Amino acid sequence: MDSVNCEFWYFFCLYTMITALYLGAVLFKARGSHDGDYWTFALGALGGPLCFLALSGYCGLLLLICSLALCYVVLGMQTDMLTMHGKAVLITGCDTGFGHALSRRLSDMGVTVFAGVRDENSLGAMELSRRGSDGGPGRLQVLQLDVTDAGQIQRAHHIICTQVGEAGLWGIVNNAGVLDCVADGEILPVRMYRDCLAVNFIGAVEVSQVFLPLIRHARGRIVNVCSMAGDVPLPGFAAYGASKAALKIFSGVMRLELARWGVKVSTIQPAAFRTNIFGTSDDWSRKKQEIFKCLSRNVWEDYGEAYVSSLQSRYSEMADMSSEDLRPVLDDIRHALMSAAPRPTYTPGPSAWLIPFLHCLCPTWLYDIIITSLFHFNSSLPAGLQAERG
Repeated sequence: MDSVNCEFWYFFCLYTMITALYLGAVLFKARGSHDGDYWTFALGALGGPLCFLALSGYCGLLLLICSLALCYVVLGMQTDMLTMHGKAVLITGCDTGFGHALSRRLSDMGVTVFAGVRDENSLGAMELSRRGSDGGPGRLQVLQLDVTDAGQIQRAHHIICTQVGEAGLWGIVNNAGVLDCVADGEILPVRMYRDCLAVNFIGAVEVSQVFLPLIRHARGRIVNVCSMAGDVPLPGFAAYGASKAALKIFSGVMRLELARWGVKVSTIQPAAFRTNIFGTSDDWSRKKQEIFKCLSRNVWEDYGEAYVSSLQSRYSEMADMSSEDLRPVLDDIRHALMSAAPRPTYTPGPSAWLIPFLHCLCPTWLYDIIITSLFHFNSSLPAGLQAERG
């Protein structure tokens, strides 16, 4: 009995030591990175006990060592970064938010950045223009680029072609996007559905098609900023989620088709981050009036003015819940552009992977309960439901 216990503790200590050494090596290799490979930590934490229980003795120990060694090699491939100095990247939607911050960050790293803006006279565009004229490690040029305007896309293409020359264009970051309005899908005007599809999906498709010859020449990257709302159903995000779901499928298909050209395609699916996509109170007032005008009499009676007006509270609640630190998103986009082995999908922010995980894991009825409780931003009920319950 004593020999059995000694053997048990002997192998237990070996498994623990190997797992600890592996996790220490991963931490050392991934130090300073915000796009940590959580699956490598999960494999280390779970692989040791599983191998210990499944295969006792040296067989399980050998399996564990081989698995962790393979995992560490893959991690090394993912963290090897390419030099970006002198490479050129086009980013859309740089007036504010992710695109604005990414333009500044990449230009500071020596990347030639073409920052597409919807309005070249906006405060964000003028700030980037001043930054570009001041000079720096990389060149930063602001381009008037409304992704719904085919003429502006072609003009931007002509400007970029004359400047990148034989090197081609290394990357496109399709970041331009609109949320328009967070409201029940039944009461959203069809115009808002069209706008979301035009900017979030069709715009990204057209920009990709126009610039892909330059990307293929450089064997570069396409990075599409999608959303968690395009991966799982979220109340209030019918128009926005549908457009981002279309972009996600498009990205996956293009990743398969462009692989033979040496072009890599990645999607970024952020959680809630505080950008200007929610708009202002004045924007909401205009959208509310548009909703009122578009509702039929029956729908107006069922929902009521009080309910539609209360939807504004969703904006303030989402803004309060959103993170002001954009670095996780910027780090993931940087990794997708610069890594020797970019991942197909990045999920910056804890809820960006947790909610899709619950959607896959839970039965539908349980997911519905969880998600409606999480996204229940207003206490009002539609007038018709109040009448039924009162």
